[in-house]
Amino acid sequence: MSEAEPVPVPAPEAASAVLDALNATDSNGTEEVLNATAKFVATPEGTALAYGSLVFMALLPIFFGALRSVSCSKSKELGENDYDSGFRNAADMPETITSRDAARFPIIASCTLFGLYLFFKVFSQEYINLLLSVYFFVLGVLALSHTMSPLMSRIFPASFPNKQYQLLFTQGTGESKEEIVNYEFDTKNLVCLVISSVVGVWYVLKKHWIANNLFGLAFALNGVELLHLNNVSTGCILLGGLFVYDVFWVFGTNVMVTVAKSFEAPIKLVFPQDLLEKGLGASNFAMLGLGDIVIPGIFIALLLRFDVSLKKNSRTYFYSSFLAYIFGLGLTIFVMHTFKHAQPALLYLVPACVGFPVIVALFKGELTEMFSYESSEEVLPASPRLSTFPTVSGSPASLATSMDAVSMATGSSSTRRRRRLQPAAM
Repeated sequence: MSEAEPVPVPAPEAASAVLDALNATDSNGTEEVLNATAKFVATPEGTALAYGSLVFMALLPIFFGALRSVSCSKSKELGENDYDSGFRNAADMPETITSRDAARFPIIASCTLFGLYLFFKVFSQEYINLLLSVYFFVLGVLALSHTMSPLMSRIFPASFPNKQYQLLFTQGTGESKEEIVNYEFDTKNLVCLVISSVVGVWYVLKKHWIANNLFGLAFALNGVELLHLNNVSTGCILLGGLFVYDVFWVFGTNVMVTVAKSFEAPIKLVFPQDLLEKGLGASNFAMLGLGDIVIPGIFIALLLRFDVSLKKNSRTYFYSSFLAYIFGLGLTIFVMHTFKHAQPALLYLVPACVGFPVIVALFKGELTEMFSYESSEEVLPASPRLSTFPTVSGSPASLATSMDAVSMATGSSSTRRRRRLQPAAM
């Protein structure tokens, strides 16, 4: 599992912190969530329903996020900021993860995870989680609005009075004037924002698991859509580094488990194992961290873009990696359920998601093409270089990493570009 920590919407550093937080909770979260609490013994039916629902929910953001990442890339290739998926801003454009970013990521995620651990040891957990609730309220509303926008655009009739708006903050005057914030939106976006705000208030007041899942799914989908690996080698570096990171922090220390237990934020998907007995008021949850969804998800999305670049009307690598993810997640749950011990999900997901597509490429004789494919050149010619290092992994340690991914995916200012404003000609 993966969980994430709060990610500041306005700064790149904030995004990095969020991804790191998500990575921190990923591994432990998955293990703990999927295990029934000692106070309640789940029935076989309840356990199967919970596990099956978690797997299904995990597949949704990966599948649709990958599809939207292709649309996002094509829009960028055409120089379009609006591809009918939300606010039309630089923050809606993809962030490119380079090999250097990928190599640094596990180190930054580890520092963030351990920092969170110390933070919870020194300060009151109640006040920390209160601040996190406010923080994720803002992030969740933005992420859910961005996720809903394409659907709402199709629901509203053509006769709907859709007015255009712009929110602009500048700094300086005359020739030195620069844009700080430049949001372009319309009436449909405002409707999405209102609906998302209602969900946000519900989450803050009730902490209901359904509201938590709506935010979690939005975070994960935005992460898969907007975080782009520049090539397969970078993906292997990132997944390999987080593989070691996840195993170390789950099996080597209690840091990840402690952070996962203390961190209350929509950085994980949950489903009650006692739903059949208690209905929507159920409270015995199985969980899956967002890190275990986003990190493999961005690699799977890369393979879909590679499929598209081959122009063979085939999605062989996407479907093989997608099935590999299902296999790896199912194996994680099986081992966790069998041995009654938390498992670092990336321990099983990384070999599956990387190994299956590589084997397929070997059989098809396209291994060289796969590793020479450059996403940034093919469909992301102007992608900004990632300045913060998203860390979403499959363990409580993913808490730290996933949180960064959430921040970047929801449109933090880290992705906004400042543009010099030219004075109007007289």
